[in-house]
Amino acid sequence: MVGMSVRRGTPYRRGKLRTAALALAPLLVVPGALAAAPPPQPPPQLTRSDVDAAVGKLDSIVRAGMDRTGVPGVAVGVVYKDKVVHLKGFGVRHAGRSAQIDPDTVFELASLSKPLTSTVIAGSVGDKTIDWDDPVAGRLPGFALKDPWVTRQVTVADLLSHRSGLPDHAGDLLEDLGYDRTYILNHLRYEPLTPFRASYAYTNYGPTAAGQAVADAAGTTWEKLAEDTLYKPAAMDSTSYLFADYQAAKNRADVHVQAPDGTWKAQYVRDADAQAPAGGASSTARDMSRWLRLQLANGKLDGEQIIPAEQLEHTHVPAIVSQPPPAPAGRTGFYGLGWNVSYDDLGRLRLSHSGAFALGANTNVTMLPGEELGIVVLTNGKPVGLADSIAQNFFDTAEHGKPTTDWLDLIGKIYAQQEEAERSPTDYSEPPADAAAARPDAAYTGRYANGYYGPLTVSVSGGELTMRLGPKPTTFRLTHYDGDIFSFATVGENAVGLSGVTFRGDRDGKATRVTVEAFDENGLGTFTRG
Repeated sequence: MVGMSVRRGTPYRRGKLRTAALALAPLLVVPGALAAAPPPQPPPQLTRSDVDAAVGKLDSIVRAGMDRTGVPGVAVGVVYKDKVVHLKGFGVRHAGRSAQIDPDTVFELASLSKPLTSTVIAGSVGDKTIDWDDPVAGRLPGFALKDPWVTRQVTVADLLSHRSGLPDHAGDLLEDLGYDRTYILNHLRYEPLTPFRASYAYTNYGPTAAGQAVADAAGTTWEKLAEDTLYKPAAMDSTSYLFADYQAAKNRADVHVQAPDGTWKAQYVRDADAQAPAGGASSTARDMSRWLRLQLANGKLDGEQIIPAEQLEHTHVPAIVSQPPPAPAGRTGFYGLGWNVSYDDLGRLRLSHSGAFALGANTNVTMLPGEELGIVVLTNGKPVGLADSIAQNFFDTAEHGKPTTDWLDLIGKIYAQQEEAERSPTDYSEPPADAAAARPDAAYTGRYANGYYGPLTVSVSGGELTMRLGPKPTTFRLTHYDGDIFSFATVGENAVGLSGVTFRGDRDGKATRVTVEAFDENGLGTFTRG
């Protein structure tokens, strides 16, 4: 799908709502170099009247999508030829309350943070703080990947473009358990690798490692580097990578999920500080429209060159195939540095990125640089296709006079299918009729070790078997399913409903190891009794 990327963190692991590209495919990338910039864009195909007509229909597009989905709030900004031609809020900041969304309402951006991050890093490369092809290991203490050679070679550009070999959404489950950025980056070395620079897999902690390495090279924090390099110079006064700033905003859109009865509720808090460069930014439609102007004007804003044009252009160049052509005449999808990159039938460059938190946010930015046209859509509801479809409908209307398909239905079904694909194939809510009895609780209780996830403790609390893990720690109730198999309810951004916990082995009447299904996608989910 052109311009769409779906993830819980968002554009997901095992099919998680990917907040970047939709597919993966190999493309050998010559070490140490991005491709040359694409040729000049073809002449503009859209007229001002085309854009004006699409802008004139945009409010009805937004309202129709909100009516169909029930998403509580939306903010939209459109930039054309260095002017903000539409800027508006719709709906409410918190379902059931009266406070309205406006252009200055602060939203969590989820993975729309990634192209912001590549903009910041482009500024740092322009300042000679670091280079795109500098190895990260020399800049980021404690960072390593499973293969020592890859550790020495992997660069800022490799991590920003998801071609490091890390598996899909590596590290995200550690964040769900409460581990911080340092712990997660220092434990990526446990993750199995696919071929370096020859495979694409969307991650949050690859770009986070890149951003942290740049900040370390600059001798500051990532959050301050972004403020000094982009947000202050661009007068993006309500934009931040700190969750505390989002929380402190009086004009804030809370995140929402759908209850089983279809109503929307502000049920969760999504603190993404651990993965801030990849998914932790917050901003307003007004600020993001200023950033769109900067992007479409080659790094210049209000007469000032904020980001060097050459380095910003690097972020717009394909670095890896993310989606192979679906048919011989189909178009290949690429990922650049923090951007989904594609070309349409007219040869026009199209840049886009989506952001999605399963806990309650969905965003999209889409640009046609050759037309000097871009849109940003921010919503405060979990991904159901609204943000992406508004952007698609807007560009369809500008180019064809009306939408060419029911984008909301199509994209919404993709999100729903991906979410369903995350669930265990076993229905743990229905134990088998002939389920075997569990062993006595003492067979399971004790402490189990795991180098990646840390220790897991099984104990009896209030007459129930529980397991605890993570730095907090997080406690999960274990419900018997069959024999030595139990279930627990997953939590956090990557929650997948009920999942299995299987005890194995016997030493002096006690299980010797336990495998947690939801944590075992990459073979890292087995804990061994100490």
